Amino acid sequence: MASTFQSALDRGIVVFDGAMGTSIHSCADCAAEDYLGRENCTDILVRSRPDLIQRIHEGFLAAGADVVETDSFGSNKLVAADFDEEMVSWVYDLNVRAAQVARAAANKFSTRDRPRFVAGSMGPGTKLITLGQVSWELMLDSYREQARGLIDGGADCLIVETSQDLLQVKCAISACLDAIGAAKKTHE
Repeated sequence: MASTFQSALDRGIVVFDGAMGTSIHSCADCAAEDYLGRENCTDILVRSRPDLIQRIHEGFLAAGADVVETDSFGSNKLVAADFDEEMVSWVYDLNVRAAQVARAAANKFSTRDRPRFVAGSMGPGTKLITLGQVSWELMLDSYREQARGLIDGGADCLIVETSQDLLQVKCAISACLDAIGAAKKTHE
């Protein structure tokens, strides 16, 4: 019988992984060309170096993590636009791939007694609604596309992290609920 993330939470403590970005930047075999011309765009590695990202996830799982967060912290349209239009066109695919890579690692370490989970990581982006840098509608669309990709790729839950703008958090949560509803997934 498959265990849900909510069931794991109900049973007790659930341990999340460590810092994906820090792990990537400290990785000796990650080269400049792996970023496909987008310096320090770590999210692009699910496209160019999925082996590296999966290895990082597996390291966290081997160390005892119950949940790995996807390499998708900045994989939304607003952040992608800071790089180029091609990157914007890849947003959905990057999120699907990020969830699939994390899912492969989680499945490898899951057992009947100890299932492992994937959390779709959604960071704050580079623009704030409160400061008038972006509209609610544009941010909602950006997060909705990200959440849709993460869900379609197999994330068990979505995590909005390191945000300082409460209006942005509200927008991200609204987008997640929209995407969950559109995917006909249940949320607890």
